[in-house]
Amino acid sequence: MDRDKVWVASSKDGFILGRIIEFAEDGPVVQPMDRGLKPVITTYDRMYPAEEQDKKEVDDNCSLMYLNEATLLNNVKLRYAKDKIYTYVANILVAINPYFDIKDLYTPRTIKSYHGKSLGTMPPHVFAIADKAFRDMKVLKQSQSVIVSGESGAGKTESTKHILNYLCTNFGQSAGSLEKKILNANPILEAFGNAKTTRNNNSSRFGKFIEIHFDGRCQVAGGYISHYLLERARVVSQNDQERNYHIFYQLCAGATDEMRRKLRLGAPDHFRYLARGCSQYFLSKQNEGSLPADRLSAEHKKKGCLSDAMLDDVNDFKSVDRDLANIGMSDAERMSVYTTIATVLHIGNISFEDDPDDNRGGCRITDQSEPSLVVTANLMGLDADELRRALTARVMQATKGGYKGTVIMVPLKVHEASNARDALAKSLYSRLFDYIVMRINKSIPFQSSNYYIGVLDIAGFEYFTVNSFEQFCINYCNEKLQQFFNQRVLKDEQELYKKEGLGVKSVNFVDNQDCIDLIETKGSGIFSLLDEESKLPKPNCQHFTSAVHNNNGSHFRLALPRKSKLKEHREIRDEDGFLIRHFAGAVCYTTKHFIEKNNDALHASLEMVAQECKNKFMEVLFKAGESSAQNKGKLTFISVGSKFKTQLGELMEKLRSTGTNFIRCIKPNVRMVAHLFDGGSVLSQLQCAGMTSVLELMQQGFPSRAPFSDIYNMYKKFLPPDLARLDPRLFCKALFKALGLDDNDFKFGMTKVFFRPGKFAEFDTLMRSDPENLKVLISRVKKWLLRSQWKKAQWCALSVIKLKNKILYRRQALLTIQKTVRMHLAKKRHRPRYQALVKIRDLSGQVKQIGSMAKSLQSDKDGVEKSVRKIQDNIDQVSKTIKGNESISKKEIEKYYKSLVDQINKELSNVKSKIEKQKASEEQAKLRKLQQEMEEERRKKEAEEAETRRIEEERKLKSEMEVKRKHEEEKRKKQEEKDAITLASMQQDLDNANAKLAEQHEQERRDHEIALRLAEESGGGVDELTPSLKRSSLVTAQREANAGKKYDLAKWKYAELRDTINTSCDIELLEACREEFHRRLKVYHAWKARNKKKNATFNDDMRAPSSITEEANKNGIIAPKKSVTSTDQRYFRIPFVRPNAEEPTQEGAKGWWFAHFDGEWIGRQMELHPGREPVMLVAGKDDMQMCELSLDETGLTRKRGAEILNNEFEKEWQKNGGAPYNRPADRKKNGK
Repeated sequence: MDRDKVWVASSKDGFILGRIIEFAEDGPVVQPMDRGLKPVITTYDRMYPAEEQDKKEVDDNCSLMYLNEATLLNNVKLRYAKDKIYTYVANILVAINPYFDIKDLYTPRTIKSYHGKSLGTMPPHVFAIADKAFRDMKVLKQSQSVIVSGESGAGKTESTKHILNYLCTNFGQSAGSLEKKILNANPILEAFGNAKTTRNNNSSRFGKFIEIHFDGRCQVAGGYISHYLLERARVVSQNDQERNYHIFYQLCAGATDEMRRKLRLGAPDHFRYLARGCSQYFLSKQNEGSLPADRLSAEHKKKGCLSDAMLDDVNDFKSVDRDLANIGMSDAERMSVYTTIATVLHIGNISFEDDPDDNRGGCRITDQSEPSLVVTANLMGLDADELRRALTARVMQATKGGYKGTVIMVPLKVHEASNARDALAKSLYSRLFDYIVMRINKSIPFQSSNYYIGVLDIAGFEYFTVNSFEQFCINYCNEKLQQFFNQRVLKDEQELYKKEGLGVKSVNFVDNQDCIDLIETKGSGIFSLLDEESKLPKPNCQHFTSAVHNNNGSHFRLALPRKSKLKEHREIRDEDGFLIRHFAGAVCYTTKHFIEKNNDALHASLEMVAQECKNKFMEVLFKAGESSAQNKGKLTFISVGSKFKTQLGELMEKLRSTGTNFIRCIKPNVRMVAHLFDGGSVLSQLQCAGMTSVLELMQQGFPSRAPFSDIYNMYKKFLPPDLARLDPRLFCKALFKALGLDDNDFKFGMTKVFFRPGKFAEFDTLMRSDPENLKVLISRVKKWLLRSQWKKAQWCALSVIKLKNKILYRRQALLTIQKTVRMHLAKKRHRPRYQALVKIRDLSGQVKQIGSMAKSLQSDKDGVEKSVRKIQDNIDQVSKTIKGNESISKKEIEKYYKSLVDQINKELSNVKSKIEKQKASEEQAKLRKLQQEMEEERRKKEAEEAETRRIEEERKLKSEMEVKRKHEEEKRKKQEEKDAITLASMQQDLDNANAKLAEQHEQERRDHEIALRLAEESGGGVDELTPSLKRSSLVTAQREANAGKKYDLAKWKYAELRDTINTSCDIELLEACREEFHRRLKVYHAWKARNKKKNATFNDDMRAPSSITEEANKNGIIAPKKSVTSTDQRYFRIPFVRPNAEEPTQEGAKGWWFAHFDGEWIGRQMELHPGREPVMLVAGKDDMQMCELSLDETGLTRKRGAEILNNEFEKEWQKNGGAPYNRPADRKKNGK
């Protein structure tokens, strides 16, 4: 079993460390390293390989060998335990909120230490991102943005303050007053726009984009703040354990006695708008006992003060008052601000009851709240009766019947008057907030601006047990920001790689455009339907909810509340809410207050009264928004949602026009305590932040880049004339070579040079070099160019010599070829003649034998000799004729030869007869022997001629077979190309379907995680996660194939399968076990290949030559073939060269890979490499290192010359010390 450590998913800890102990049907079984935990059955897509040193932490997660979400979580966890809250993921900063002050982390000395330093040369820090943004602005001549994102309580506001502090400290004017105003703006905004929630004591309830503008000298010239979506509803109501905006409590706690008397202030629980939530103060130990009892609420007296190191309502009020003065507000203006705040509080204490004297169902102000009405009227500078009429009745102007333009007073019911009162309070506070932001911007003006650095701090993704219109708008904003992140970091990055020709593999990511369309599409989008509902005479939230479901019923992102994982949400009726599957998880929204929160307009009576108030400050506040409120009709009003959508569109345009830097803030735990790391929650936040997709891209990507022209222009003024003529691309190449940079760390595109992750230091060193250093670099470039030119000259000379030798070699080779061809043609032409001469020469021997026989004759000896001489003369004459006539045909030669043979046979018969007469008895044996020899010679010659004809016929047949084979090969290739197109189409359809199913499964998992976190906060229940991901067609086909089998091995353990293979005598069971065993091995090795080490060649895990694995991968979608039990023993041998082998004895040395297939599966495997120990593997013992493919899948039977004989394999096996092999088929015979 594989002993490598792996990370397996855990709902509590995110991932836990373990080792694979089993390969089950449903996936691998992992035993956690903590032996107190039970083994876990997981899936391959939720299991990742672990680092060899799992306790090692690095500054940049891209420096790890394995880049996946498990190693990222482990790395940030290890760093968090050492109070290292910052970690890089390429050029993205992950910041974890420590919930306590870390010593010397943000001191002026630390600020100075990061000034001008390359990213990567110092530990990760928010200051490094700020410095990088400034240097990018300066070098690239482009404005920059820093997007700070994360959940509430993750530390976004603190990160924003540190960025602003860094920029103003290092790049501000010498006087520093402007920079102080910019920095002082944050406490003011926090006081008026932040509040305590259940998840954060200082939660920003609005979004802001703070721009720091720089002049031509890259010094701070001014600033500008844009704000978005202040949570107006918080002014009038809060949830339990939450507070209103800080400024209300700061005013109650820190106001002077004179101010309290003038503004009629009391304890927080004296005001309805503060008493419904938490009414305790935040106080330090110094101020805890100093506040008078009349300023304390009953809850504060009972429970004591709230504690937070960053908050103190008494001191914070003094700070806010001082900061308001620093931005140029006079004492009177500050008093007007406090008066407005107090007015909001007193408005909330006005209550209503039914008026028994009004027959139209109107209401009146209760007697108990009359003092509050009078105080409110005095503070606003109004007549109390005018304010009373405006709160209890509204003005309507008739458009039909009677006199047009007639003003009618319509009395309001109790709930309508309460809504009007709350609307006045919300409008007054939001206008005050707008005014505060306007005064801040007025205090930090800039005469001219070349570029700016913008810091976006906006509420992160929010989900509560009860979610309303504010959460809907915030999450819509986060959907847009996530899309921008995907576009900027993932989509645009990959398109750039493709355009520049870098050959980087594409990375898939979840596109949330469909969710954005659901919200903002004109006509059927939720915002559009909400606006349409608001224009109706009697808008109804249930009618609006039904319209949302009816118009988008089939949309994947929209569901009914009963589909929620949280049990509390399933109690919401269908017409009272809807569920949206956001990129971060499903959120269930209650639509009860959507319509009223979408309309921020006051009714006509209140609008007129507010504009006529004698308080000049409030008059200015209301008249500032008068121009936008001219169209008061329902059909022409501009809703809150429409305004926010417009503002968000403008913000996105700003972000797209700037360079972008990302800071992902992470909340380590929901309890907001130090040194507590909730792995499951942190992992969910990292996934929502898109970090896992970034890791996949960064594993093979190039996060840093610079155009050739920019680097060239930086050095141009230092270049001597001979270097100034260089092409920018060539100059950059020479520069990097001169610096000695590793070629693997950068890559040249068409117009830019790209750097690998973790190599920012080299890049930034180049981009920020000082003039003296530039001159040194130029000298290095010149030196490298000279060396390069000299090396090229040497190479050219050697190439010319090599070319000369090649020409001489080829000349000699051509002569040899020419000589050989001529010889072949001559042989072919004269072969019949010299073959005939050879045979005729043999006839001369026979004639001589006849002559020698004639010598023994007693009579007619001379006649025989004369005949012999005549035959010899004929032979000589024929030889002369054949030699002299080059054009003689083969038939003529055979005719001459036959004539000579007939003469010899005739004379031989004559001599024989005479010899027989002379020596009948003795000579007959000799003649027979001679005849036999001649007959044998004839047969031998005939056999040789027949063999020659056979070889010639075989050659012709093989030639015809080769032509036929080539024709069939071409036909087969065309069919394969056609099949490949069909297969690719099927594969694409399957990939798309699986991707969609996987996306839905991932969405379900995130929905479940969010439901778990909500349930943990609220104490509710959550249903168990039941994955709805369908099996792929390959798995379905496998299961169908297994359905008809004799043995069901789905529940068998890996060890049981292996033991059965090694011991069973049942051939059918044995083959079934081998098939299931190798199927599980294939799945495991496929997972390991997908999760290989970064930049690895997969050398150590190669179990077969690449030609075999490529053959197996040719068919991506194939149904499992029917299993056939086979006991055939086949042996194969093919070349095997391991890529990037360690310490090769010979460069490119070729080894051999031997395989013995016992039936369909491999039984023995052997590797022989020069200079290495042989690798001997046997099935049942070394399965993890052996090839897991079947004989058919390897394609070995289709490789020419691959199959070898049994004795050849056994010879090599025994030669290298291999043990005898016991075939499974022989076990029954041997009784085992």
